[in-house]
Amino acid sequence: MSGGEEEGADGWSGTVNQHDTAQPSDFNRGFLDGNMDREFSDSQPIYRQLRDRVVAMILDGVLNEGDPLPSVRNVAAEYRVNPLTVLKGYQQLVDEQLVEKKRGRGMFINTGARDLLLQGERQKFLTEEWPKIRATIQRLGLEPATLLSESGGKER
Repeated sequence: MSGGEEEGADGWSGTVNQHDTAQPSDFNRGFLDGNMDREFSDSQPIYRQLRDRVVAMILDGVLNEGDPLPSVRNVAAEYRVNPLTVLKGYQQLVDEQLVEKKRGRGMFINTGARDLLLQGERQKFLTEEWPKIRATIQRLGLEPATLLSESGGKER
């Protein structure tokens, strides 16, 4: 391996960015063990569920700009799925400009990925979810002050 690359105990190798807080082995543990459910639902394709899990980790701040994604091979082995399935999920992230491929080094979270996701998720909420919530609020005759006080939060 060249300078700047390390191989973790699990065999994953990647470039260590001194600005990142997560080391490859810590990152893999978080990605593969603690932060991603190993079960997949039948509601949508597995590649899409993998993509959505990475997106959630970016939004939650588990993955930050410049962080590497674990190798396709490691994710495929850990989740017992076809590597092409993982690659397809990762490719969606590349197509959405959330992740970039660095030839011979792997895939990394792009600068501004979280902001881009937040913008999209906010818009999706306002167009898809909020109208349903607003209709329910109106149907039940709830007032904004009541919602704020009964939701457990104090009015500010």
